[in-house]
Order: sequence, then C-alpha cells, then structure tokens
Amino acid sequence: MNILMITPYLPYPIVSGGQIRTYNLLRLLSKKHQITLMSFIRENHETQYIPQLQKFCHQVITLKRTPKAWHPRNILKAGITSYPFVVCLYLYPEIKQTIKNELDTERYDLIHAETFYVMPNIPQTQIPILLVEQVIEYLVYQRFTEMLPWYAFPLKPLLYIDVAKIKKWERFYWRQAQGLAAMSEEDKQFMLNLEPDLKIDVVANGVDIEHFSQTKKITTKRPTVLFIGNFKWLPNKDAAKFLVDQIWPSIKKQIPQAQLWIVGGNPTPDIIALGKPNEIKVDGGVNDIRDAYANSDVLLAPIRNGRGTKYKILEAMATRTPIVGTELAVEGVDIINTQHALVADDPQQLAQHTVAILTKPKINQKLTSAAYQLVKDAYSWNKIAKELDQLYHRLAQTKYQNNQS
Repeated sequence: MNILMITPYLPYPIVSGGQIRTYNLLRLLSKKHQITLMSFIRENHETQYIPQLQKFCHQVITLKRTPKAWHPRNILKAGITSYPFVVCLYLYPEIKQTIKNELDTERYDLIHAETFYVMPNIPQTQIPILLVEQVIEYLVYQRFTEMLPWYAFPLKPLLYIDVAKIKKWERFYWRQAQGLAAMSEEDKQFMLNLEPDLKIDVVANGVDIEHFSQTKKITTKRPTVLFIGNFKWLPNKDAAKFLVDQIWPSIKKQIPQAQLWIVGGNPTPDIIALGKPNEIKVDGGVNDIRDAYANSDVLLAPIRNGRGTKYKILEAMATRTPIVGTELAVEGVDIINTQHALVADDPQQLAQHTVAILTKPKINQKLTSAAYQLVKDAYSWNKIAKELDQLYHRLAQTKYQNNQS
C-alpha cells in the first residue's frame, strides 16, 4: 500500500515517546508498505536527520512551523479564530497547499495522521484517514490549568476557553476520521463516553525487547531511585515536582543514603532547581537510556495527569527494573498490582512501596521476572506493527468498497 504519514515532529533523533513510537513503526511497516513521511520541524538544522528516515521512507517531506510556540502569529490566530492554541501551532495555508499538491500528484491508499492537531491541514479527500491519538489532549491542558498556582489566576479564564476549544475540535476530528486508534482500552472507553458512535481500535505502544533486554544491571553504591520523562510534556514536570515535594522526603527519612536521579530531555529551570548536592541529581539526558536503567534500583513514576504513552514503564519492564507507579502511570499496560509492579496513588504509599523494593530483594526479583515475561509476550514492536498493518488493510478495503458502490 502507498501511505502518507503526517506527524507533528520529525521522528528522529529518538528522544521522546512519540518519536520512539513513530520511528519503530516506520522501521517495521516499511517492509510491507511504501510510506511517504510528512513531518513538522521547528529549525532548519533538523533536516540533518532526514537520511536516517530515508532508510525506511519512500520520501521525507518537512513542514516548517515557528521555532517558538509563543510566536505572536500563533497567539493572534488562537485569539481571533475558533481553533485552540495547540492547533494554531501547526496550521498554515501553505502547508495545507503542500499536502493538497502531494495528494493530487501521488496516488495514496491511506493517510495516517498522528494527533488530531495536524488534521486541519488535510484537505477534503476521498482517501481514508486513520487518526492515531497518542493522548487525549484536552485532558492534559485541563489538568494543567486546574493546577496553576494562585498567582496565575487571571490567566485561568482564557486557558479554560482554550481547553474548551481543544475538546470541541478534538472530538470533531475523531468523528471526521474513517479510522481512529487509541493507545489503551481505558482511552478507548473514555472516548466512547464522549462519542458513543465511534469505532475505535486500540493500537498500544511497544518496546524493542532485544535492544533493552541486553541491559546489564549494575550493583549501585547507593540505593538509586530513577525518574524518567521528557520535560516538554507537562505531566512529567508535574510528576517530578510531586515526587520531590511529597514522596522523596519519606524515602530519604527511611533510607538516608538513598539518591534520586531525575533523567529527561529539555529540563526547565524549575526542574533543574529540584537538584540537591549528593541527594538529587537532575540530568538533561543520557546518551543511551539503558545506562539509566542499568545504574538504578527502581523506577518511580508518580504520574498524575495525561493518558497515552507508557514507554518508561515498558522499558523498565524490558530491562528488569522494578516499577513503582500510580494507576495512571501503568494504565494501558496489563500490569497487575503486586504481581508486575507496585501501584498506588497516595504519596506515602508510593514512598513505602519504593522503600520495600529497595530493602527486600525477593520482592524485586518477583516483580521483575513477571514484568519481563509480560512485556516480552505482549508489547514487542513486531506485534504492535502487525496490529497496525491489519488496521491499514481494513481501512483501505473501505476505500475500495466505496469506489465500487
């Protein structure tokens, strides 16, 4: 099949959850399909990564957006149109024309759109569109607005208006797409509660089992708690602060020699400020994320906001790193509490679970063995790519039937 895939980012280098997913699916699906990739970029230097993607793609086309999100153009457009700010970041007449020209020139069987906010750029077409929602976007911004500090109160009415606009257009494009995929059964049910007539497939995330299972665990000199998350993603910023403020003090009190290692790209000044000498290390990234798992004793994921990708959970399972997390952190992965991980939402319980893993080797071994078997059986990229391939063929068959009628 000839497929046009549109993404809001270039899926290389692999530094975020969305890039991990897109890169691995491109790598595997290109064995069966001819894929043209259209990706948004912010800076011209990003084009240096195109050769890496050309290994899997028929062609790679970049779409230029403003380097800074808070560009006056984006703010103005969000203020005078019915579109929310996140859509305005990607909405350009010239980009819509580029996509139209490509559809007029090349015969495509399917359009694969990653995230609803690239959808307004797709012109009216008879080609089936698969919309993949890595996260329910309006929930993220709604939670962010709710948790703003008191001094941001004057901004809240404007932000709530934007949240309402996100919800309106997100649901609109769910209905517009011929195919819709969610990351988990929980996301699917949430979407169906809003739009009961939708047909939604679950195409979960995966992990490169062979790559991560090669991780050699190192005996740490000090008990080391690991947090991982790209800080462009608001829920990761919230989780890191929640960990340091409400969970870490209890862990440190019970295990004074313990240390916390916060790893993640794009750390903002408030995240960097969480660091404390000889206690909390904030690392803007490691060359190989497997090194973080190798040198840690437990992954702590106190996520309170945001559905969708669960890469850190799957990677920890594949590296045999024990996991402590919230219900939301493991949602969408078939984890059973106390069998594959220790799960709680209360900060004191999360602290106690972490202490238990750090002090009781038998719990550690039990959890990691069961978790590794689960991720190996159910979450390999080969399995996920096969499920997406089946969805591609079903949607393409819909196009054929429509043409015959």
